[in-house]
Amino acid sequence: MSKKLFSDFNTVSAKAWKQKIQVDLKGLDYNDTLIWNTAEDINVKPFYHRDDFENQAFLKVPSNTWKISQSIFVADEKRSNKKAVDAIKRGAESIKFIIPNKEIATSILLENIDTSSTPLYFELQFLDADYVKALALTPSKAGLYILNDSIGNLAKSGNWFNSLKWDHEQLEQIIATPNNTLSVDLSLYQNAGATIVQQLAYSLAHANEYLNHFGSALKSQITFNVSVGTNYFFEIAKLRALRVLWKTLADEYNVQSDCHIFATPTKRNKTIYDYNTNMLRTTTECMSAILGGANTVCNLSYDSIYHKDNEFGERISRNQLLILKNESYFDAVENASDGAYYIESLTLQLAEKALELFKTIETGGGFLSQLKDGTLQKKIKESAKKEQEAFDAGDITLLGTNKHPDMNDKMKADLQLYPFLKMNSRKTLIQPILERRLAETIEQNRLKTE
Repeated sequence: MSKKLFSDFNTVSAKAWKQKIQVDLKGLDYNDTLIWNTAEDINVKPFYHRDDFENQAFLKVPSNTWKISQSIFVADEKRSNKKAVDAIKRGAESIKFIIPNKEIATSILLENIDTSSTPLYFELQFLDADYVKALALTPSKAGLYILNDSIGNLAKSGNWFNSLKWDHEQLEQIIATPNNTLSVDLSLYQNAGATIVQQLAYSLAHANEYLNHFGSALKSQITFNVSVGTNYFFEIAKLRALRVLWKTLADEYNVQSDCHIFATPTKRNKTIYDYNTNMLRTTTECMSAILGGANTVCNLSYDSIYHKDNEFGERISRNQLLILKNESYFDAVENASDGAYYIESLTLQLAEKALELFKTIETGGGFLSQLKDGTLQKKIKESAKKEQEAFDAGDITLLGTNKHPDMNDKMKADLQLYPFLKMNSRKTLIQPILERRLAETIEQNRLKTE
């Protein structure tokens, strides 16, 4: 029946579609009317066709077996353990512990957690080879990821953990440890206002610094920490392009070409006013992460930028992912984005442009060199400024903030955390890359007049 059905329709070429559109435009210019240019300098067409991919194979992402994660900052081992156990009972499929110092006893932290079925992530806010070696002995059939990113710490804080030499010596011991994972934090670039092309190119150059130093000694799979924005299809394509780029680079060094993507919604477009809209933003961002092929998705609570950790916010954020998985069937369809001409085109263009920028960075001395002379920080600031100007002009909309604000909404008494960029004077080796939300200036002005 299906063969007969399709045989009743003639194939329509891309050229024929374009001619029909031009007739319907009644004299208006096709390019000026229907093609728009993005911050990544990509021209988005009104339609995409199989003819655009003649003699070209479609990309493939891993099978859609993503995990729901809960992130927990560990200030007290027993309380964090209790919180993790409860989160698993309520639907979390993996746990990410953020460890602030080496005094944290992981034996207490992991009590009553079935490590054979629950993947564990440990994001260390310090660098200590002995701590990592001990942690790596944790039995975990489901997966154990010990995330270390010395270069990411330099980019974010402006300093090494200790020094370049000391950090590398520690990492040399760490990469020889089973279950260890080096990580690359490209969420920093997204939250600071970098374009998608910059995010991809900088993360590739960031990873290349590790490969330049460690080469084939890097045996474990690398983890990319990704922040996902609200540009739905572009963010799907971003994650797909990241895999393509990493495979291209890893094959050159003869290291494991598959990567592990841990995705979280961006902070850049979140707001303190009309805060329930944050739930809508994080839902679409999580959808992009899933369809883009993220291995693990950790949602952001709608009130995380101004409230301390709380049971209600975390339950809502976890339930958003549970609905996507169990009621919206986002785990039932294998690689839904495969074969979508628009996403395929975006993926290829983002990968090509990012690879071109990556080569420019390498020609200019490499990631660390351009980080130290401030070139990368300058480029991110320029992109962030353009995005901020577009937001201020109303070309980028955040409902409840710069569009349809509820001026009766009061937030001053509800702020448990300082939600704005903090500027503390301290000595740094380089200028740090600073994360900043688009709505900060508007929110600060509104708080003054409440």
